[in-house]
Amino acid sequence: MSKAVRSFGVVFFPRAAALPCFPKVTRGLVMAVYSVQLRAPVWSMLRSAAQCTRSFGSRAETEKLTVRCEKDGVRNIILNNPKKRNALSLAMLNSLHADILHEADSSALRVIIISAEGPVFSSGHDLTELTSKQGPEHHTKIFETCAEVMHLIQDIPVPVIAKVNGTATAAGCQLVASCDIAVASNKSTFATPGVNVGLFCSTPAVALGRAVPRKVCSENAFTGAPISANDALLHGLVSKVVPEEKLEEETMKIVRMICKASRPVVALGKNTFYRQMAQERKTAYRLASQVMVENLALIDGQEGIKAFIEKRQPVWTNSPDNAHE
Repeated sequence: MSKAVRSFGVVFFPRAAALPCFPKVTRGLVMAVYSVQLRAPVWSMLRSAAQCTRSFGSRAETEKLTVRCEKDGVRNIILNNPKKRNALSLAMLNSLHADILHEADSSALRVIIISAEGPVFSSGHDLTELTSKQGPEHHTKIFETCAEVMHLIQDIPVPVIAKVNGTATAAGCQLVASCDIAVASNKSTFATPGVNVGLFCSTPAVALGRAVPRKVCSENAFTGAPISANDALLHGLVSKVVPEEKLEEETMKIVRMICKASRPVVALGKNTFYRQMAQERKTAYRLASQVMVENLALIDGQEGIKAFIEKRQPVWTNSPDNAHE
């Protein structure tokens, strides 16, 4: 059995729904600062079925950078710095990292949704942090932290959905491209315009180049020209484009379908998908074939087969245990 499956327990929530949360709501919120190291993650069980907290980039900051709300296994993370166009400053990246990683191994967690307050999903890095005044060590820290966030999105065992209702540029576009699924309103636009300010979008192109065809990525990076939501859908940057008023509804349709499945099966599938995508074809087939065998060995793997044969709905245990043990 792979460690990707055995490393977490599972509790199934048949009907998951997002907890509405808005940055202006402050009463009843628990404020906390999380200091999380990627190499030494702190895994702990979820303390309550529903919680809403605001995260800070540092203790010195008074501006709340992200809002984390959770209900029925669905975690909503809202980028909450609209005055700065939700720029991915180092503090914002640290806050986002903490919100994603927070109890990510909890058996209750099924899906993460990342959205934003205001008309801009994210404008990318905060350029005021990228002047020569800060120096190369600080610049290196920013890009390394950003890369850690993008890796984390694809490494955690639950699907991460970007819910986009506005402009996503540079590292903001990178964030969308890094998510497992992206649902966008028809007013959304996407761009990698760094070349126009003298800073080529090299790191955003890592994620974008793995989400869209190479020549599309090249044109976007070389010209900085924005593309519409429909063009983003055409090229594979987003999964679905819907009217703004249906964005929440359509996102939650996807969430509910994910939550109907077995958590360890989804986790194993996500882990394998990204591993095999990095391999050449023959190696990818060997890897995927072995994982199919491991999947069949799961209790829920066998339950799904039996339910199909018996013409009934499966009853998931959400257990990572082996059916043959």
